[in-house]
Amino acid sequence: MKTHTTERSTLKGSDMMKKSMWLLTVIALVAIIVAGCGGGNTGSGGNASSPAGSANSGTGNTGGTKQNITLTYLASQGWIKDAEMQLAKKFEAETGIRIDYQIVPSDQYFNVLKTKLNAGEATDLFGGQSGKSEISLNYNVEKNAVDLSGEEWVKREDPLSIEQLTLNGKVYAQTIWDTGSSFVIAYNKKIFEEHGLTIPKTYEEFKSLSQKLMDAGITPLYEPIADGWHHVLWFAEPGPRYDEVTPGLYDDLNANKKKFVDDPTMKLALTQFKEMYDLGFMGDNAFSDTGADSAVKMASGIYAMTLAAQSIVNDIEKADPNVKADQFGYFVIPLADNQIYYINPGGPSKFIYSGSKHIEEAKQYLAYLAQPENLQYMLDNDSTISNLNFPGLKDKYNEEQKKLMATYTKKGTDIQDYVNYVNPQWMDMGKDLVAMLGNAIQPEDVLKSIDKRRADMAVVAKDPAWAK
Repeated sequence: MKTHTTERSTLKGSDMMKKSMWLLTVIALVAIIVAGCGGGNTGSGGNASSPAGSANSGTGNTGGTKQNITLTYLASQGWIKDAEMQLAKKFEAETGIRIDYQIVPSDQYFNVLKTKLNAGEATDLFGGQSGKSEISLNYNVEKNAVDLSGEEWVKREDPLSIEQLTLNGKVYAQTIWDTGSSFVIAYNKKIFEEHGLTIPKTYEEFKSLSQKLMDAGITPLYEPIADGWHHVLWFAEPGPRYDEVTPGLYDDLNANKKKFVDDPTMKLALTQFKEMYDLGFMGDNAFSDTGADSAVKMASGIYAMTLAAQSIVNDIEKADPNVKADQFGYFVIPLADNQIYYINPGGPSKFIYSGSKHIEEAKQYLAYLAQPENLQYMLDNDSTISNLNFPGLKDKYNEEQKKLMATYTKKGTDIQDYVNYVNPQWMDMGKDLVAMLGNAIQPEDVLKSIDKRRADMAVVAKDPAWAK
């Protein structure tokens, strides 16, 4: 028995050794195959080129495994800059997650977006303007968007921007925008000097210098009304002035204690805007002029001024290298004698659709864009911006911008980002203003229409201030 047991033990040990050798061989082969397939795609580095840090850091970490996913992203024309698209390519190279941008003309965008949201067929990501009433009424974010409150970048984004994206304590979008560089009037300093003109401090001074330009054969303003939204800026941006003349106006409007139609300063601003048009300060083709032509028109020297983003000076130089960016200065809209630098802490924002099948991958993309290195990349490679609404970035403010901010030391938030139910009706206000310029309605009618739409939206939102 003892000998038999030893023989069995010897045979068993031999079999186990063979099986062990076979198992080690299989493990080695598997290791080689895995290394060959996964090389260069680990979260600790990899070989994918990128203008910044790894896309696998932050929320939505894929653990280094490349995916084969396409995120669809619906946005309005002008919201997605080339620098972001370049980052999206790097993001795809590193993660395998592709961004499919679906760009819609600005005058059609909100109708397209609302249709998709109402049908429950929105894209993985969709763009929208920030603002409490905007995100509540136009996008119904509590139903249609993903709560992003726990994302790391939320703590770094400008709190004023985050406030515009927050509803009932939850953050629903990401804003990466030049919120500090408001739309101001860019003017040709050379033309002003040649005709002895100085920056106006009142509407009458603005009107006077514009008339002098007209008399000299120069069209004072290039105003692209055809875009449907741009001309509304003339009324909305000087909002802090309305609140200055009537202290507490903003809060009273939100509390439904006052109406737009009752405010004399708003009516004055609209009346002056119409007078500018009637006097020919915007030329003969304002209704058909578009923002896409602004830089070329300003470079031509035919126009002396335009209301634009401050970065337009770079576009003008690109349109004609002989016309240098430093040839232009800035001043605020002087309607109703405004001398306050208006600030818009909001802007085009990125929402993740609640019905998306790729929510985590979409979060990963937003986290990637918000990495400091990638924010700086967007800032450095986008001539249309001077800064972004995140701390620690190296800005690109030119001397004229610094002078602008030093000149207008009093600052305030524009009306659409403070007063409820204004921003969601932006395009409708644009139509009203066109009707006013065409003599179909009066300034008072414009204000009445704004009040009516605000009341309608407030009822839908069940705003207690309108329930009295």
